[in-house]
Amino acid sequence: LEITETLVRSGALDIIVIDSVAALVPKAEIEGEMGDSHVGLQARLMSQALRKLTGAISRSKTCVIFINQLRMKIGVMFGNPETTTGGNALKFYASVRMDIRRIEAIKDGQESIGMRARVKVVKNKVAPPFRQAEFDIMYNEGISVSGSMLDVGTDLGIVRKSGAWFYLDDERLGQGRENAKTYLKHNPDVLEDIRSRIKAGSPELSGRLAYDGHEAAVAPVNGLVPEEIEV
Repeated sequence: LEITETLVRSGALDIIVIDSVAALVPKAEIEGEMGDSHVGLQARLMSQALRKLTGAISRSKTCVIFINQLRMKIGVMFGNPETTTGGNALKFYASVRMDIRRIEAIKDGQESIGMRARVKVVKNKVAPPFRQAEFDIMYNEGISVSGSMLDVGTDLGIVRKSGAWFYLDDERLGQGRENAKTYLKHNPDVLEDIRSRIKAGSPELSGRLAYDGHEAAVAPVNGLVPEEIEV
């Protein structure tokens, strides 16, 4: 965390990712022995660090992303037993908190080639919270642009689904979602056509937010459509 503070104050980086909060080890724990009790040590560490980091982040405009892990509360009979490590300080100081969960595996026959993920914004200081998005994360690829385009296009009626087939006007995109995604991936002109129709057909997707001389695309509600940041 001291290294993070130094990097933030330098202003040399735009984004810093800490993976993960649960893996941050206090000095006392490193120097101690296995089995030693360190109650609340990590929570105090995070609270002290975030008090120092918050001002530096505000001045440098650096985006710091903390990845965390879920734990279960002991003895909880009612309500959600899930919690995150590192105490409550990170929850209070964070501008945006997102709950990311795996929904299902994406398979090609018996082989897993990706997964379907759902993201819920549980806290947001810069936009309306509690929105959700679902998208495909493909192994060795990342978030599937063609899958997001296909989902949003289908929701808006731009892409037509008849049985297992997907159509764009009279053009067949493929039988089954994965085949349609593959077709769009190999035909960027068709993908761009769907993108332009989506932006033209939905004011929310074609809207722009001006901030510090930059224009950033507004993310849709029902899916994530990656957009370039225009300077």
